[in-house]
Order: sequence, then structure tokens, then C-alpha cells
Amino acid sequence: MKKLHAITTFLEFTKSQQIALGILLISIAGLQALYYWVLTMPPTQPKLSTWEYVDATPTNAAPFQKNTFRIYPFNPNFISDYKAYKFGMTLAEINRLRVYRQRNLYVNSAEEFQQITQVPDSILQRLRPYFKFPEWVTQAKKNSLYGSKTKSAPPIVKIDINQASAEDLKKIYGIGEGLSERIMQARQKLGAFVSMEQMNFIWGLRPEVIELLNKNFEVSHIPAIHKININTCSLKELMQIPYLNYGNAKAILIYRGKSEQPLSIEDLPKIDQFPVDKINIIALYLGF
Repeated sequence: MKKLHAITTFLEFTKSQQIALGILLISIAGLQALYYWVLTMPPTQPKLSTWEYVDATPTNAAPFQKNTFRIYPFNPNFISDYKAYKFGMTLAEINRLRVYRQRNLYVNSAEEFQQITQVPDSILQRLRPYFKFPEWVTQAKKNSLYGSKTKSAPPIVKIDINQASAEDLKKIYGIGEGLSERIMQARQKLGAFVSMEQMNFIWGLRPEVIELLNKNFEVSHIPAIHKININTCSLKELMQIPYLNYGNAKAILIYRGKSEQPLSIEDLPKIDQFPVDKINIIALYLGF
């Protein structure tokens, strides 16, 4: 009788009420099924860390194997911030190395790397097998280990970069036909290099290649440069200066118009959009 009464009561609802009640019952049943499914799911395996991927990779595994992370030998002097972070180094440790390198200094051993960065022993032991230093460093260690009394290498006679040929450039390890041609084109466009620092702005030159260029080439004599007076020049004249574009030149004129005093080299970093990383080079083309 109770079931019959319930059915009769349900039929007394309006059609919209019957639909709403049906949706509610279906929703309740669906939530219960979802709750049961979540409870019965097998536990997921924890995600491996970067170093667990390294340790899990077989020695004879091929590079770029799926679900593996291989580390290849590298010079720690040129480690990127991203790679250092992936290796477990903290921002403070990364910054210590960056500051050291900005002084044009290099670490030449794992111990020196730890001394500069202050990484813990656990990180150093993981990185040590992958450190790769230049041959002259490893050879010097070998000679010291066996007491060899080899003669020191003769000093390098540097070539003027503005007199160098493409063949001279290709003698540098890491520079081939394409890069030598790119350097020659940059020199032709500029008229002449005024500083070896300009190598940093040639696309495709890796840090270790730039280091070798600095060891073997130099700007023997700064060429005569037509300086443009920043306090009297026009927009068109400013745009003739290397490394300045329309936006940079326009910003200089706007800043000059607002300044009550003639501009000096100290004003350059204050100018909006000014390429401060090239300030030492650009200043050579400006008159104040």
C-alpha cells in the first residue's frame, strides 16, 4: 500500500516537478558512483625527480629515450640558469657563479666550482662526473700529477680582428664557413670593429667560441669613428649609429627635449628603451 501511495503521490506532481525530481535522483546516483570510483582507484606512482631520471637511465641507453633524462659532459663555466636549476642548484648558488664569471674569471676544477658556488657535497658528487674542462686545464693537471716538466706554451700573438681574413677566423674551433662569413659581414656593415665586445652581438657565436676569439684576436687600433653629437643630431643621424633603431633614437630625442642640461654619457641608462647591454659600444659612436 505504501509503494502504491508513493506512486500515486508522484503522479500528482506536475510534469515539470516530475522532471526536476528525476534529475535530482539521477544526480545523486551519479555522485555516489563517482565517489566509489575514486575510492577504488589504484595509487599513482610518484613522479621521478630530475636526478632519479638520470639514475634510472641505463648506461647504454640511447639519447633522448622516452621518459629518461640524460646529462652529457659540459663546461660548468657556461652552464645556463635553467640547467643549473634542473641540477638542484639554488638561486643564490647560481648567482655566485654568475658574479664570478662577470669578473672574466673561470673555474677550472670541481673543487673550485664548489668553492665559488658553495653547492653542497651531494650536488657536487652528482655533477662532478659530467664536468668537462678545456684540454689545457686537464693536461696541466695530468702534468702536475706525474711531475712532468713540460715547457709552457709560447704566448699567443693576437691578430687585429679588422685585418683578419675568413681563413684566420676559421682556425678557431667552432667557426666554420657560415660563422666566418657572418663576422666578415658584420665588420663590413660597421666599417670596422671598435671593440672585441661586439663579438657578443653576432648571432650564432657561442660563449666558448667568443672566449677563443678574445684569446686570438684584438682591436689593435681603434679606427677613426665619425661621432654624432647627441645634443644636436637629428633622428636620421641617430639611426645611423650601430645597435640603435627608430624606437631607441626617438626615445633619445624625447629625453633630450625634457632635459634642462646637455646630455652626457651618464644619461644614457636613464633613457627609455636604451639598449644598456650595448652602452659601452654605442657611446664610442656618440659625441657629448
